[in-house]
Amino acid sequence: MDFTVAAKYLKMLTEHPAAPEELPNGESLFYEWDPSLPYSSDVYATQIEKDPDKDFVILNFGDIQCHDGEAFCQVGEMAEETMDKLIRGIKPDMLSLSGDNAFDPLAYLRLIRFLDAYDIPWAACMGNADQRGLVSEFWADYQMAHAKNSLFDYGPKGMGDGNFIINIVQDGKTVHTLFYMDSHHEEMAPDGSEYYDHFWPSQIAWYEWAVRGIAAEEGHVVPSTVIMHMPVQEYIDAWKSAHDEKTGELKEPFRSMDFCKVHESFGTPRDNNGFFDKCLELGSTKLMLCGHDHINCFAIPYRGITLAYTMKTGYGCYWEKETNGGTTLSVDGNGNVAVGYHYIDPTKSRVKKFVIDYYGIKLYGPKDTD
Repeated sequence: MDFTVAAKYLKMLTEHPAAPEELPNGESLFYEWDPSLPYSSDVYATQIEKDPDKDFVILNFGDIQCHDGEAFCQVGEMAEETMDKLIRGIKPDMLSLSGDNAFDPLAYLRLIRFLDAYDIPWAACMGNADQRGLVSEFWADYQMAHAKNSLFDYGPKGMGDGNFIINIVQDGKTVHTLFYMDSHHEEMAPDGSEYYDHFWPSQIAWYEWAVRGIAAEEGHVVPSTVIMHMPVQEYIDAWKSAHDEKTGELKEPFRSMDFCKVHESFGTPRDNNGFFDKCLELGSTKLMLCGHDHINCFAIPYRGITLAYTMKTGYGCYWEKETNGGTTLSVDGNGNVAVGYHYIDPTKSRVKKFVIDYYGIKLYGPKDTD
């Protein structure tokens, strides 16, 4: 156990708010929003500078998802080793998390401290499991928003946790926009069954307001990426367009791709919220990046938008060792974005004793160990 983190947690438990109403003097960290407000990037977005001589590279980690005990043993050690290898090898301009970042408070604090140590700007959206085991989801927001290198923002009031905008700027012009959006949690149906929620109508209206506002500032529609935790329903259609259900084979050009698989059912919302069609209408978003389904991994262009899963980082919760690593988004000077998958072989990890039964699933056998 890292007693520094434990002591920090105990302090934060007593001093940091667990809910918005616990803030002093009626203060709010969310901003009031309605569509009649004039958009301004100076007010509603964070600007991050791009070097005009190279691509701006974002390195995303997916579904790290450690419990408190795991964060301080082999599960957390291997996730940190994976991230460290990726950061040192890729040398990204920005780090990103696409939700289900950690299950419990100590694990959250350790992850934040780990990311902050690299002195690289980083941002995160919230996943459906980020409220589990925590003081509250707002408590996690508060920790991220107050971290030294974090770009996390609370966003507009009444839309969930952490809907915010990052503009990548080159020579004073926004060349690409990152939308981090909260896809929320499970909901309970009247019959008692659970289903996944997703973006609310107010979030989609806020997204449209921002896309149009940024276009008005720049004089043209600016390319953008949406980073979210749960996929929209169109991910299923994209997979069908790339996969021959009769033969079980991938179609070209996907057959020759190293990381293009669906090994679990799609964790999409029960209802189609219309967000994908709104993105098509507005013409800004060229890429959606999600996590959530740990053993799905692909980047498939579909009707003008690339729908991509991030690569799972570490073996917290569940995984497949063939797709352990991170995902890069590389933005060029014209705002075009390319997806890259970066595999880290867990059998070459320095973390020892990999022959374990984890949640009853044998993850490694003798043939996988040195």
